[in-house]
Amino acid sequence: MAEEAQGEAHVPTEQASPVDPARVPPPDEDARRAGHRPGPPAEGPRSPVGLIGRVNDRATFDALRREGRRGRRGPMTVVHLPGTGEVRVAYAIGRKVGPAVVRNRLRRRLREAVRDLDRTTGGLAPGAYLITLRPEAARLGYHDLRRDLEQAIGAANPTPSSGGSR
Repeated sequence: MAEEAQGEAHVPTEQASPVDPARVPPPDEDARRAGHRPGPPAEGPRSPVGLIGRVNDRATFDALRREGRRGRRGPMTVVHLPGTGEVRVAYAIGRKVGPAVVRNRLRRRLREAVRDLDRTTGGLAPGAYLITLRPEAARLGYHDLRRDLEQAIGAANPTPSSGGSR
């Protein structure tokens, strides 16, 4: 009792329980917002509309060089190797065309032009295509590139399903 008179109190030492909630704020997200759809992903092959593959094997490039049919319009040359199944495309845009920024812009424009031709003309003829550009192509806009591409494809593959006019 003498200790109590000196102003000291008896305080038990208690440890915090391990189930106390953490002091972390809730995430900054809206629960009503659209997120990932619940459920398993769709099964089976994708729809073939708008899917254009890449040419990336040496044998196809060799066959394009040996047996491909060529068509040239403006600063563009298209080599087509008829085949069955899918449409596959490769782009050859050399350093003489311009710096990487210019070459990449042309490649993106050509990729979209190929997709557009495939959608609007009833589909490109199946097989492999190699599209080569000369330096003058750097000055062309999208519509001029698309027109030249359509005409070059038509010249390389003069069939009704080629999507091009001569």
